[in-house]
Amino acid sequence: MKLGYHIGYWQSGPPEGALEAITTAEELGFDSVWTAEAYGSDAFTPLAWWGAATSRIKLGTNIVQMSARTPAAVGMSALTLDHLSGGRFVLGLGVSGPQVVEGWYGQPYPKPLARTREYLDIVRQVIARKEPVTSDGPFYPLPLPGGTGLGKPLKSTVHPLREEIPIHLAAEGPKNVALAAEIADGWLPLFFSPKADGFYRAALEEGFARPGARHTMADFEVAASVPVIVHDDVETAAGFMKPSLALYIGGMGAKEVNFHHDVFARLGYADVADEVQDLYLAGRKAEAAAAIPTSLVEDTSLIGPPEKIREELARWEDTVVTTLLLRGNAETLRRVAPILQ
Repeated sequence: MKLGYHIGYWQSGPPEGALEAITTAEELGFDSVWTAEAYGSDAFTPLAWWGAATSRIKLGTNIVQMSARTPAAVGMSALTLDHLSGGRFVLGLGVSGPQVVEGWYGQPYPKPLARTREYLDIVRQVIARKEPVTSDGPFYPLPLPGGTGLGKPLKSTVHPLREEIPIHLAAEGPKNVALAAEIADGWLPLFFSPKADGFYRAALEEGFARPGARHTMADFEVAASVPVIVHDDVETAAGFMKPSLALYIGGMGAKEVNFHHDVFARLGYADVADEVQDLYLAGRKAEAAAAIPTSLVEDTSLIGPPEKIREELARWEDTVVTTLLLRGNAETLRRVAPILQ
């Protein structure tokens, strides 16, 4: 497996030491570096700013939220970053969830799978620049029906450096994972576990088997965000992860629709996930974190002494994952890389 570095989205401000971590990742031979966005920092600007200090490592978004921009605007950003990086850009997209889509971006959430299919088609048209961009879909019709009546199909003024830029989809549910296999060049899973490999492998194979699928398992990228914490005490290492897990399981989504909660329910932690969600939504965040068993952390992370991590890494190498995306500062990357490489 290859190694990547995931900066993620900013918390209250720019992450300290991000540039050093990115250049360290390149020095250590990492394959890629990724940025993200939620409802604060955007994904493209930090990637361009810090990516300018690199020369080899791939630069990806994990993820750009589709509701934040029209597909034509995303195509423009992809064209621009691909030129500036010398062909190193990877576009990662995701639909997010209804709380953010409707609450922050003021966009409709229904039919995310059909919306994603139409969105990718337009982005690819923009990048390829073969002919004026048009779409007769219900979500992003181009030219816009009605209006002034003066809209016309257009081609980008910028010629692409590459007529195809890799597009990866973030997905957690089986239908969305299958869609990624069908129409994208890679999948960006969150909270992947080797225990769920068979479940996800079946969803991917369903997508690969569809007419017009772009890839097979042999040439499809799966870049999974995997926390790695080297520590002599496993319980202490797990403790570092539990507050973040409680946030995603309990608070990143409504009680009725929380895709992260569903991931852990499928892993066999349905009762735990329900308890964590109830506690978190009641404002009892510390209790929510304490309700997460260490086994849940170990199922989705690599934590503990170096020998334990090396031993457990073999489980990940037997899965569909092709790249492990690590997080942390430059010192963490220097410490972890020799264990995983």
